[in-house]
Amino acid sequence: MNKKVELKIYGRVQMVLYRDSVRRQARKLDLTGWVMNQSDGTVQIIAEGEEESLKELIKWCYNGPILAKVEKIDIDWQEAACQFDKFEIKY
Repeated sequence: MNKKVELKIYGRVQMVLYRDSVRRQARKLDLTGWVMNQSDGTVQIIAEGEEESLKELIKWCYNGPILAKVEKIDIDWQEAACQFDKFEIKY
C-alpha cells in the first residue's frame, strides 16, 4: 500500500551532500517526491511509495551521508496523493 511521509531533518544536514544522498537513496527505493533545504537550517523531505520503502528511507535519514549529524527527525505520515513522477531536489 502506498503512503506519503513528510520529514523534517534537524542537525548538521546542509552543506554535507544530504539532499543528493537522499535523492539517490529514494530512487534506489523506488520512491517519488522531493528534498529541499529550509532557511532554518533543516532539510524537508516529502516522499511517496510503498510503506516499507518509506520506513527504510526514514531509517537511512537518521544517519545520512558521512558528514551529516542528525539530531532529530519530525515524521508526519499521510495518505498517498500520487502527485510526483520522480524524486528530485528542490531549490
